[in-house]
Amino acid sequence: MTTASQESARWARRFVPAAERAPVRLLCLPHAGGSASYFHPLARLLDTRVDVLAVQYPGRQDRRLEPCIDDIRVLADAAFEALRPVLDRPVALFGHSMGATLGFELARRIEAADEANPVRLFASGRRAPATQGGELVHRFDDDRLLGELASLSGTDVRVLGDEEMMRSVLPAIRADYKAAESYRLTEQVRLRCPITALAGDADPKASLDDVRAWQRHTTAEFDLRVYPGGHFFLAEHGQAIVQLITEQLTVCTA
Repeated sequence: MTTASQESARWARRFVPAAERAPVRLLCLPHAGGSASYFHPLARLLDTRVDVLAVQYPGRQDRRLEPCIDDIRVLADAAFEALRPVLDRPVALFGHSMGATLGFELARRIEAADEANPVRLFASGRRAPATQGGELVHRFDDDRLLGELASLSGTDVRVLGDEEMMRSVLPAIRADYKAAESYRLTEQVRLRCPITALAGDADPKASLDDVRAWQRHTTAEFDLRVYPGGHFFLAEHGQAIVQLITEQLTVCTA
């Protein structure tokens, strides 16, 4: 029988063990095709100031034998149940691209449960939920899908050039894209927690107007931060992102 702590350990990765004693926890949710390790640099930069738990979706890396989940709401349900044991202190969420949509749905579930209200949602590189829809990348054939990944500059060119490796991870990538692209928000939903939206000024996947629309999804404070770069602008602005997270979470938990 799997215990609650074992289930949460299956879903969350802590790269800085000493950070477990930090006063605030940050759940980090990766992009489509991404994995928990994407947030390793961020966790190292935050060090012990914030307890970073990077979420590992099924179907990749050490969970590669598990079936992928191709529906955002189903993924949010599973993640919420698994991560309940780590909601024992102030918690914020940081999602990039698809992870931002998942973070929004996860925040909805945490708020509805009234167990530990999120102190902030950081939504990075993603259009607001009300503006999402219309993309069909998950239906591309393998070669065209690989071309899409290459155009966003978020996948190591050495990995893209390894056909065997790419064929092994394409099912997870395709499932994630389907989850992100089939997501629709049909009602007006506002979180009680503040939202900080982050955007790259040259991101082809998320215009500034669509990112700014995140302000429609909170009854609290909204903040928009724009950085030079494309879809994966986070990689170029690690220190600035860390400063932002530290400042805003310090205020939230003071």
